[in-house]
Amino acid sequence: MKELIYHRLFYPAVERYANREAVVDGGYRADFATHAERVTRLANAMGSELGVNKGDRVAIMALNSASYLELYHACYLGAGIVNPLNLRLAGPELDYIVRDSGTEVAFVDRFFAEPFAKAMEAAGDSPIRTVVLIGQGDVPHDVAYEDLVAAGDSTPPPEPEEEDPVVLMYTGGTTGLPKGVLVQQRAEMLNVYHVAIGLGGMSDTEVFLSQTPLFHAASMASLLVIPATGSKMVTIPAFDPAGVMNLIEAEGITQTVMVPTMIGMCVQHPEYRPERLASMRDLIYGASPMPEAILGHLLEHLPDVNLLQGYGMTECSSVLTLLSPEDHVAGSPRLRSVGQPVFGVNLCIQDENGNELADGEIGEVCARGGNYMREYWNKPEATAEVFRGGWYHTGDAGYLDEDGYLFLVDRVKDMIVTGGENVYSSEVESAISTHPGVAQVAVIGIPDPVWGEAVHAVVVPVAGSELTAEEVCEHARRSIAGYKVPKSVEFRAEPLPLSGAMKVLKRELRAPYWEGRDKNVG
Repeated sequence: MKELIYHRLFYPAVERYANREAVVDGGYRADFATHAERVTRLANAMGSELGVNKGDRVAIMALNSASYLELYHACYLGAGIVNPLNLRLAGPELDYIVRDSGTEVAFVDRFFAEPFAKAMEAAGDSPIRTVVLIGQGDVPHDVAYEDLVAAGDSTPPPEPEEEDPVVLMYTGGTTGLPKGVLVQQRAEMLNVYHVAIGLGGMSDTEVFLSQTPLFHAASMASLLVIPATGSKMVTIPAFDPAGVMNLIEAEGITQTVMVPTMIGMCVQHPEYRPERLASMRDLIYGASPMPEAILGHLLEHLPDVNLLQGYGMTECSSVLTLLSPEDHVAGSPRLRSVGQPVFGVNLCIQDENGNELADGEIGEVCARGGNYMREYWNKPEATAEVFRGGWYHTGDAGYLDEDGYLFLVDRVKDMIVTGGENVYSSEVESAISTHPGVAQVAVIGIPDPVWGEAVHAVVVPVAGSELTAEEVCEHARRSIAGYKVPKSVEFRAEPLPLSGAMKVLKRELRAPYWEGRDKNVG
């Protein structure tokens, strides 16, 4: 008998909590019955009006909203495979994802309708056949979102299978191109259970603030768990420190997920006072390094808030470990860890030959569990490589202590985590290296008090070139997203240090910046 599909969580919650408030989005408020009816009509209309089948990909490029939540839930009820697009992607990146995924239908809001249309027009012969506009605006579109919802039937759609794919989320690629992570219903539902168990169970009285972007894996668990437990979800279009603090006070927010950069921007805001967060019970953070100063502030000034750290990746939909509130003790060495594996997940540390290492030995972090992706879309070789030996190879280096706590020490693949966004150095290097004045380039992450890590480029100019940092950054910006563009550029006259295998020794470039610091990447 099926269990691991969203129907079995969503509709029972709707029946039980029909008249309870479910969604708050600015002036829009809906109870569970209203939300469910809209989601159901949307799911059916995507098939009857747009010709979307359950295996078809549906792109979304929009700010957080109740409509975005409805789209996710409609796809989880079998309407299609949701393909959430990073709002910071450059035109060529958007075009690549649309073509690679075979997406034909896209939902956009008025803020991103024009950029999306321009990206599709610039490449020419786009596979997109229908654009649906969320909200209103004099922008390019074919169908209005509210007209689509009104056209749908209110009969619950047929249940999908546990093995049916439901999410295709693109993540940074080490070759310069992103990889599509294809996740099934079963994996997503197991992640829901893993998170709920890790949090000690979920009550039906939470008021959750959704402030991480809904295109980000950090949002995956909450957008499924909160509605399924009968709790309320409050959305904010995009993170804004003052707006977040206002909502926490106005709506009595009890729980939220934040990237450390977001936390830092709040506590450093002139309108911040600890008492404004008095309603908070749980603050979950992750996806980026947590500066020690900010963590210390939280422990001292918000002693009644349960702090939890989550570590994971898009490929595991998306949680591997949790550091519990009990482990958040000032001065504890466990604060440098990312916690223990969630229930149902196994971890080990392997050397480069696939041998498991003993506690305390540093190697590649490997994991296995039922919450993993099915595959990298259209990349069977990459899929086989990352799952070699029956374990998912995270690309992160770390070690386990005798109690099973995971400590991360580096990114094996030189990934930079800046403000919660993953940036692969090779992608940035590729963009910079095409400038005619660049002879060599290496990109590293350096400590940053706001972003956790900042993208830093080390450039060796062509002899006689008068290259400037501004030129380097502007050249990169033409082909990669803005958040990937270096925050700083260092010029060197001498060649970059190389290993015997003729690879740049990035550890030597990083060393002066990280000396005396813990590069704890949660």
